[in-house]
Amino acid sequence: MKKIIALLMALCMVFALCACGGSQAPAATEAPAAEAPAAEAPAAEANPMADVKLGFIFLHDENSTYDLNFMNAAKEACANLGLTEDQYIFRTNIPESEECYEAACELADEGCDVIFADSFGHEDFMIQAAKEFPEVQFCHATGTRAHTEGVANHHNAFASIYEGRYLAGVAAGMKLNEMIEAGQFTADEAKIGYVGAFTYAEVVSGYTSFFLGARSVCPTATMEVTFTGSWYDETAEKEAANKLIDNGCKLISQHADSMGAPTACETAGVPNVSYNGSTVAACPNTFIVSSRINWAPYYEFVVNAVVNGEEIPADWTGTIATGSVLLTEVNEAAAAAGTAEAIEAAKAQLVAGELHVFDTATFTVGGETLTSYMANVDTDAASEADTEVIADGYFHESEFRSAPYFDLQIDGITLLDTKF
Repeated sequence: MKKIIALLMALCMVFALCACGGSQAPAATEAPAAEAPAAEAPAAEANPMADVKLGFIFLHDENSTYDLNFMNAAKEACANLGLTEDQYIFRTNIPESEECYEAACELADEGCDVIFADSFGHEDFMIQAAKEFPEVQFCHATGTRAHTEGVANHHNAFASIYEGRYLAGVAAGMKLNEMIEAGQFTADEAKIGYVGAFTYAEVVSGYTSFFLGARSVCPTATMEVTFTGSWYDETAEKEAANKLIDNGCKLISQHADSMGAPTACETAGVPNVSYNGSTVAACPNTFIVSSRINWAPYYEFVVNAVVNGEEIPADWTGTIATGSVLLTEVNEAAAAAGTAEAIEAAKAQLVAGELHVFDTATFTVGGETLTSYMANVDTDAASEADTEVIADGYFHESEFRSAPYFDLQIDGITLLDTKF
């Protein structure tokens, strides 16, 4: 009996052990590998333009065709660069006086990295401000002293607008020929009138290139020039245009900034070639074409140079090739037939280097063909000529500095007033 009981107890213990084994948790399996952290998204590239701030100083406001041209270019350049409206500041109606210096200093204090000014007489004050704010770049349109002043952060810029004026002159010559052929006057009566602001080289270069363009297609053309003594004086410009019309001028152009001359022409029914933009809206019957400098390429060039830490040249000259010299569309209602095609043909020659505006074979001074001329490129002082600018048969304008220095009075052009 004891053996049976012992056997039963042994069996119970075996069953108990098996039962316990069946209830054990399964052997631990290898823990799943931890997921690799997600790759960080590449940091968005910093916008190099995000911290750029620009200041613009304008002689007048948008009522001046000259200043409006700069304003439109500034807005275009800022848009192209991706700048927002809070990244640029306009200062308008800043005279060529101490007010320009004060405006430049205020813009520098407001954090502007680059400050642009648009008028010749602003230069002294821009240089003064540049010396006080060496970390700010000061860029001045139409100035002459950057390459001689030795101020590293002061720069000048201009464009070969004499080429644009020459092309506008081609349009003028075409119109004169049309009127001659229509019997409105004879070839020897083909006289142009020109309203100038001052007797500066910039104005002289402009009216001379315009005249040479006209003469390239109307060889009997002559021109009378009068001056107002102001860049912007609507009354004076209108009076000047009317005086020229009364003197027998058959077509009027100008280097002046108001609508004075164009509206005088519209009233008198005299063809007009304007400057710095189309006046067709106000003068639909007389406006032919207009040339202008497009400043947007220069603005963009400077800002990109600042952002990239690149050097800004003391003098920069834009060209037709850089998109810096433009003409408006020809107003077919007033222009002679074939004008647009004639302009394009001459433009192609200019771009190819086959045509030079101031080709010395196309004009004389005092009856003589020029073979040499020492221009005041460095000093800009009438008593000191310093650079030979005639070579290869033409006057090399805006090559030795950006601002014009052609100041010759060529035959065929009569100055009515030189007090300015």
